[in-house]
Amino acid sequence: MSKFFVYTDEEELSEMQIAALCATLGEFVRSDTPVAIEYLSVSEEEIRALNRDTRNTDKVTDVLSFPTLDGIKGKPLCGRDFPYDIDEHGRLLIGSIVICKQRAKEQAEEYGHSYERELHYLFVHGVMHCLGYDHMTDEEKTEMREQEELVLTKLGIVRQ
Repeated sequence: MSKFFVYTDEEELSEMQIAALCATLGEFVRSDTPVAIEYLSVSEEEIRALNRDTRNTDKVTDVLSFPTLDGIKGKPLCGRDFPYDIDEHGRLLIGSIVICKQRAKEQAEEYGHSYERELHYLFVHGVMHCLGYDHMTDEEKTEMREQEELVLTKLGIVRQ
């Protein structure tokens, strides 16, 4: 079990929800060093600009992930392997997640579930990208979805 931390000033997720996410992700991530991720929620205009500037895709999206580590999918993390990614608190920073609040609300309505469930899904999806998971092929997509559902189920957030 690892210590997992979320750096955020956002209020979209409550302190209790962040604590639950940290506890659950701490069970999921294997690391000899505390692990941290940055979380921001932004407007449609802000995520469109980020998407355009970083992915050359000029459209609104729901979540963007900016992993800091390569080649870590499914592997235990060892702090000494990433000395330049250890922050001032002694935590291994695995990346940043940016979620579009408006898009999350629209998708929750579109999919017929709560905003809370959609926000948690997008957060976990972003974390999975920062842990090296992807969905470019059907096989990768299946693997990533299984991991996401495992974490969401442990959080008690299931499909309605």
